[in-house]
Amino acid sequence: MTYVVTEACIKCKYMDCVEVCPVDCFYEGDNMLVINPDECIDCGVCEPECPAEAILPDTEDGLAKWLEVNAKYAEVWPNITEKGEPPADADDFKDVENKFEKFFSPEPPKSA
Repeated sequence: MTYVVTEACIKCKYMDCVEVCPVDCFYEGDNMLVINPDECIDCGVCEPECPAEAILPDTEDGLAKWLEVNAKYAEVWPNITEKGEPPADADDFKDVENKFEKFFSPEPPKSA
């Protein structure tokens, strides 16, 4: 088992999860974070820290796509170990549905 970041993170990217991770397995994209499933130790401390409830165990139904997204982008996005500032409009996107199709960016963060 591993934890995965799901669609709810897109355009929210609160990053509360990053600093509690004991193994630094978060990677940052332009508008979301992902977890490297090969580095995650399944401790679960990140899950309750996410205000958007975007982090789930991959054992839940329907998360195969998100396991693939997390694994793919953890290979190309930079590792993040400190909490940064979420987007100014993060709260506006917290409960938006179908964010992957509408807003996902495969790009690394603009500051990288």
